[in-house]
Amino acid sequence: MKEVVLITGANGMVAQELSKKLEKEYSVRFLTRKKQHANDFEWNIKNGTIDESAFENISHIIHLAGANISEKRWTDERKKELISSRVDSAKLLLDTLRKKNIKLKSFISASGINYYGTVTTEKVYTEDDQPGNDFLSDVVVLWEKSADDFKELNLSERVVKIRTAVVLSEKEGALKKMLPTINLGIGSPLGSGKQYMPWIHVKDICSIYEFALKNSNIEGAYNANSPQHTTNENLTKKIAEVVKKPLFMPNVPSFVLKLIFGELADALLEGSRASSQKIQNAGFQFEYPDLKLALEDLLNKK
Repeated sequence: MKEVVLITGANGMVAQELSKKLEKEYSVRFLTRKKQHANDFEWNIKNGTIDESAFENISHIIHLAGANISEKRWTDERKKELISSRVDSAKLLLDTLRKKNIKLKSFISASGINYYGTVTTEKVYTEDDQPGNDFLSDVVVLWEKSADDFKELNLSERVVKIRTAVVLSEKEGALKKMLPTINLGIGSPLGSGKQYMPWIHVKDICSIYEFALKNSNIEGAYNANSPQHTTNENLTKKIAEVVKKPLFMPNVPSFVLKLIFGELADALLEGSRASSQKIQNAGFQFEYPDLKLALEDLLNKK
């Protein structure tokens, strides 16, 4: 019998791509707000309800649920939603495991590269560094704490936290948002453009989750970003180069972004590098470590 893997965040890009990689070797189930397929099981985080039949014979949970950080302005209400969608969802899973007296082989949780803070420095952060002291790093700290609870309460043999960078995909996310203006020849770097943007190809992030699932020695936090670093300005130029479009426009001034996005603008205007050496030392190999090759794969599809 195939081991059962339960994935949250069913409608997300990573969950959909990851399930395609896993379904040959595992029995994949999804937790979702609305059942659409035979392997979907409903849950409602706000109401604290969950279809407990999703947990029958379960071996692993890959927790990808979480409201989109950059989708809306960070009002007080939105901030609560960003935290709740990550932390309360994990608690609902934990409470259900405890109720049903189930111990997992692994609990693998999404996390954020913003753990280290929304700052631009020349430091290259590793998993041994301390968290930052802004809203996004606070979110990630709470997120990871909710994952660690599974190990501390003996509900999972191991816990893995994947500190994810900007995921590049032609289907959604940063790349899809940047493409329309670049295709019109009016794409521009944001602010100084010198802020670093840790990134990863969608295929590589899915491969990291698969790698973490299959290797029982993988435990704790891992940075999930390409080993090749880039700035916002360089990323913008590389996209334009790959789609063969000129860039005429000046950088978008910081004050304009702050007027439009409020506090969220900081996440767009600041960024530092992170090292992915730990996951590589564990044996993981990136398929797309080079930014231009990654973009060509995503944007030059027939």
